[in-house]
Amino acid sequence: MKVRLNGDPAELRAEATVADAVEASGLEAATRGVAVAVDGEVVPRGAWTERRLSEGESVEVVRAVQGG
Repeated sequence: MKVRLNGDPAELRAEATVADAVEASGLEAATRGVAVAVDGEVVPRGAWTERRLSEGESVEVVRAVQGG
């Protein structure tokens, strides 16, 4: 299935979940400080393995970093 991952086109397996998108972004789901939004709506970490993605959705995976 085709989605937008952090603004870029991405191909994920059919029935991919938010957790799959996190992995495709190069991060591990267990990494602390990671947040995900699908079409602008934040997906709670506990729902990452359950929330299935649909063709054309936009997924943003962000990681908090320290610094100033």
